[in-house]
Amino acid sequence: MEDLMKLLRAKSDSQRLAGLLLVTKICDGSDQRVIVDVYQALGHTFLHRLLVTGIGHADEGGGGGRDDIREAYFKLAVSVLAAFARVPEIAASAEMQSIVPTVLKAVSKDSIPSIIEDCYEFLFLVSTAHKDGVTALYEFGLMQLLACQMAVLSSGSHEMELAIKLAQLAMAKLPGEAVFVDHIHDLCEMVPTIAKEFGLRHDAVKFDALHLLSAILSSNFSGALHEVLRSNMCSKWPNYARHGIVDILQNRVGPTEKLEALAIAESIMTIFSEEWLIGKNVLPDAPCSYPSDRCMHLVLESARVEVAVILNEIAYLKYEASSTPESFLVKLRNLGVVFSLVEKVIKFISKLATDEGITHERTLTKIIFGLDETIGVVLDYLLDAKEHGTRQGNDLLACVRIVGSYLAQAPTACEKKVRELLGYMLTIEGDGESSTLDCISFLLPMMCQMTLTDDGCKTFASTQSFTAVVAYLTSLISPGSYRTEISSSILLALDTTLNVLLKREESFFSLDESCLVKLLKVLPLWAEKMPEEASVVMMASSISSLILKSSEDCLMSDPNLEKDDLVRLSLLLKKSLDES
Repeated sequence: MEDLMKLLRAKSDSQRLAGLLLVTKICDGSDQRVIVDVYQALGHTFLHRLLVTGIGHADEGGGGGRDDIREAYFKLAVSVLAAFARVPEIAASAEMQSIVPTVLKAVSKDSIPSIIEDCYEFLFLVSTAHKDGVTALYEFGLMQLLACQMAVLSSGSHEMELAIKLAQLAMAKLPGEAVFVDHIHDLCEMVPTIAKEFGLRHDAVKFDALHLLSAILSSNFSGALHEVLRSNMCSKWPNYARHGIVDILQNRVGPTEKLEALAIAESIMTIFSEEWLIGKNVLPDAPCSYPSDRCMHLVLESARVEVAVILNEIAYLKYEASSTPESFLVKLRNLGVVFSLVEKVIKFISKLATDEGITHERTLTKIIFGLDETIGVVLDYLLDAKEHGTRQGNDLLACVRIVGSYLAQAPTACEKKVRELLGYMLTIEGDGESSTLDCISFLLPMMCQMTLTDDGCKTFASTQSFTAVVAYLTSLISPGSYRTEISSSILLALDTTLNVLLKREESFFSLDESCLVKLLKVLPLWAEKMPEEASVVMMASSISSLILKSSEDCLMSDPNLEKDDLVRLSLLLKKSLDES
């Protein structure tokens, strides 16, 4: 061993090369003490020269006896560098860090799998050993390299595993905004390969691909990336991703992995459409296939479980234990992902119900049953918040939104709980807000459906919901608030108000009439601003006439209703008659 070290310390490059070749033949690569001794004897300068000489082979494109020697130098240099980097104290040295740009250049110019594998291993180990190692790697072109090479690496290979780890390291350590702005097309090039590994692997790399795909697709900065991916509709990567998601959700994995799988599902539906949930997972290189609705059922069931778990954790943090803002925000973000996913499923069921070619009635029934359970859990959370006297919070507002989305499609679902909570839900505000406009907006589609029946109108009136909707409508159409176009919220509020007033004529239930005066004052002004909209005049005059007819005593005693208001109302009614 002493003679070997003398060769490594020799002044002649030929002697040092001979010593290095002997080291690779007789030394145990797992003996870190020996590797440290070799590194100290050889030094990094000689190895760097050897690597540069080998790069000359790659630059010239190969061929010829002289070039075969250079290729041998190249392989020797990168394999020894990889061995050195496996020793943490060597990997952490400044000398190893200084070689990173040269290794990046080397790996970008060669396609031999063993060389790529050793180079990737060296880059990964050195970058993780240094505080700023990933930043340096990024600045020297890591993302461009991975985008170029990942697509041609063999699926299931060790070099593919290392490439995924390098990309995962970059996404975890670097500022997300910079990566997504500077390398959006590079990331788009990587996504299909990562998704394929996620779908096909059944080892630890599957989870690395899961973490990486989730980080890329569900980042706060991934909006522009979604647009680029959407433009390539022919790609098979969403099918591979669906296969991987099914694997994760139907097996016993940790909660973090399940959430990441759900986040990927939500992102893919955002990029393409909700129809992605239903599709045959028959892939030529996949070991098995699944029924077309398997992903849908797994996603919905997993989302239901996650909603219950996350809401329980949020309730504990709010009411039982002290929590840091960071931990609470993480829970809120997870809740947002799962709620967004459930909302997309809700949107999809309306398509399923009208398209028999997509799915069977039994499948639709199972989906609706699962959604009923999920919304029931959300309503229980709102009931708990009501009992605690809590009316403000983004978590509560998100709950109201998801309840409103589902009940707009299934107005008779969870009727008892909804009737109990409707008045409370209309008082909820988001964090830092002093208005209930958002929660009313979220519930309007459901309330419009509810007020089509006598019982629904009676419940609506008894919970002060009518007062809230009229105040909401008044704020939308008051001078200074309205625009020239009519929003869906205005139309829903008008329809809901009209439904209640018409049912009142038939069923004789009581209303809080004090809110109607302000509405009566602004309806003619709003109709005047939209002279081309005959439907506006008709709707405004219909509501005005019903208020005048049913609330005469209240109006007569209200000092806020002035002569000018009555004149404008008369002109509105006259215009409506003229146009009818």
